[in-house]
Amino acid sequence: MSVKQNRVLIFGAGVIGSAYAIKFIEAGIDVTLFASSNRFTTLKENGLQYYEKGAVKSVKVNVIDTLENDDVYDYIFVTVRYDRSESALSALKGNQSHNIVTMISNSIGFSSWLDIVGDRLLPAFPGAGGQIKDGVLYARFPPKVLVATVFGEINGSVTERAENLAKLFETAKLPYAINKDMKAYLITHSVSDIAMLSVLHSENKIIDEKTAKTRKTAHKITITLKTYLKAIQKAGITINPSALKIMLKFPDLILDLFFMIWLRTKMVKDMMLPDYASSANNEIVRLNNDLLKLLNQNNIDLGIYE
Repeated sequence: MSVKQNRVLIFGAGVIGSAYAIKFIEAGIDVTLFASSNRFTTLKENGLQYYEKGAVKSVKVNVIDTLENDDVYDYIFVTVRYDRSESALSALKGNQSHNIVTMISNSIGFSSWLDIVGDRLLPAFPGAGGQIKDGVLYARFPPKVLVATVFGEINGSVTERAENLAKLFETAKLPYAINKDMKAYLITHSVSDIAMLSVLHSENKIIDEKTAKTRKTAHKITITLKTYLKAIQKAGITINPSALKIMLKFPDLILDLFFMIWLRTKMVKDMMLPDYASSANNEIVRLNNDLLKLLNQNNIDLGIYE
């Protein structure tokens, strides 16, 4: 079967799912997008709208809001937040498709996912971001040197289905990398997100923009990130990608300056918008709780100080 003949289902029509749907459709891949509620109606009526080169464009997409068990796809991409991952996979449990790619930015292990879908699971990390405003997608696919779609088998082997998935991304001209320790990769990324976002959304409240730009806020991120990275190392989890190990060697002052610059970016400003902050906070709370459970199982006390 050639790559362009692959049937792909993207389960989730948010930013990640919509961004990949556009790239796959433009590459001539057979794409179906699973959406629900208002998003389903919008896609049915207006197509998949997105902003590109100063204009709003639209592409037709096959969209469904129910999935039959015998509706089989070569790959199902699950593009939901971590706190919704188990419910999404449960909805796919009875479907007969063989390959379920969890395109989820953060994760603390796979045990609950494996319990639901078994060895059909192929974990991945999305190389896209952005937001949806008034039904229009504003997507970002950073250069590969910054971030790429990362995926790999849980046991670290390079299988035929992983190689075929790589061909799919090549056809869509999307940068990718096969990683042999996806659990470590996703946990490391989760730790980074927890450190940064938990400071911005302290005690279920969004800190104000003025406070976000201070050295004190940057230093909290520095200390939290270093503490979490050291903790997962003690738990036997490799820091992956290994380049992040340098964070532990940098003086606090250097990292504080780095995060002070980051805290002034448009990305951070968008993170502090109420709609984004509310959904992100739910995910971070779940991630942090699951991370603490993992560390407790390894008798590691996470003593974060200020």
